[in-house]
Amino acid sequence: MFVDKAIISVAAGNGGNGAVSFHREKYVANGGPDGGNGGRGGNIVLIADDNISTLMDFRYKRKYVAENGADGSGKTRNGKDGQDLVIRVPKGTIVRDKQSNAIIKDLSDNEPFIVAKGGRGGMGNKFFATPTRQAPRFAKRGLSGQKREIVLELKLLADVCLIGFPNVGKSTFLSAVSKAHPKIANYHFTTLYPNLGVVYVDEGRSFVLADVPGLIEGASEGAGLGHDFLRHIERCRLFIHIVDVSGFEGRDPIEDFESINSELLKYNPDLAERPQLVVANKCDILTDPQLLTSFREYVVAKGYQLFEISAAAHKGTQEVVMAAAQLLQSLPPIRVFEADYVEEANIPETCDDLKIEVIDGIYFIEGPWIERLLETVNFEDTESRMYFDRVLRNSGLFNRLEDMGICEGNTVDIYGLEFEYRK
Repeated sequence: MFVDKAIISVAAGNGGNGAVSFHREKYVANGGPDGGNGGRGGNIVLIADDNISTLMDFRYKRKYVAENGADGSGKTRNGKDGQDLVIRVPKGTIVRDKQSNAIIKDLSDNEPFIVAKGGRGGMGNKFFATPTRQAPRFAKRGLSGQKREIVLELKLLADVCLIGFPNVGKSTFLSAVSKAHPKIANYHFTTLYPNLGVVYVDEGRSFVLADVPGLIEGASEGAGLGHDFLRHIERCRLFIHIVDVSGFEGRDPIEDFESINSELLKYNPDLAERPQLVVANKCDILTDPQLLTSFREYVVAKGYQLFEISAAAHKGTQEVVMAAAQLLQSLPPIRVFEADYVEEANIPETCDDLKIEVIDGIYFIEGPWIERLLETVNFEDTESRMYFDRVLRNSGLFNRLEDMGICEGNTVDIYGLEFEYRK
């Protein structure tokens, strides 16, 4: 079964907790804190695999959870990092955020992509030791890993795509010019899922040809197989538009040609501008030669190059292949979709969800949004520090600290970064 869309949930591992421990050794008095840090939670990593062609695996398994980081322990032993969970998907898969439908990543190369980051491990009590606080009896918990729902959408990676109405001979053409073996029969919608074939032109020259299920009027609105497979032609650099000119089904080639182009325009205006080679198929069984003559005059007048072939008899197919190969040399590479997903800042208007603890006179502040805020701030830059201060003030954090009795000069600790409080 060909599956080209799947919705899955991913959860990165949580960070391990820091340890509270003190060095114990015979004849060594007051050994001091030696609690280790917790390990990082495992990431969820996506990798495009050339050996996978569908998203079938995600039809039955839809939840993926990475390993948690191990807790720290005594003798300054840090916890083990959680193992990353690697998910392999077909090359050409687009990753979208389910909620916003924005593109997170286009997996058109073999570079690993972290779609969910593991939580940072907590600090052990050794980390909090200072000349004035020599025996801290506290450590920090690890942070939760990132969780999200994503949509995997496969868009085929092909140089050339065959378009046209059902039963015009697209699958026959693919089998004639490549070693692909698509199902071929004399009825509509024989092709139920895309087929790919590699077309060898000559030594060192080849291109990938895709045959998608036939389109019908209204496909841009989801009619027939509509949206299910129109997405697969978005990457193609060149279209080979196959039209049945035999007249056996009583169809007008000109109307068919314009109808398909109209659907492309409605679905995505960029597709209507994509270069096309127009192919008049089934010329060996013409019922009315005037159909071919009229179609030829119409297509040439619009500036298209027309090829008259019989895919079943393998006549004229090589000329189409050579023309496509020559045209591909001057066309831009296969389209890669740019990511437009913006990570939510998650900076609330209030600080009510922040956790504030006072230990040994130090104010420890924790919360998912403030952790992400720290990642966006460059503390070596004055403007960036001012932005950080402004966000904290606007959130009401300073008022909350003052209600808890903080005074000027007190230390504020935010995930290991210590600040001196100033009004």
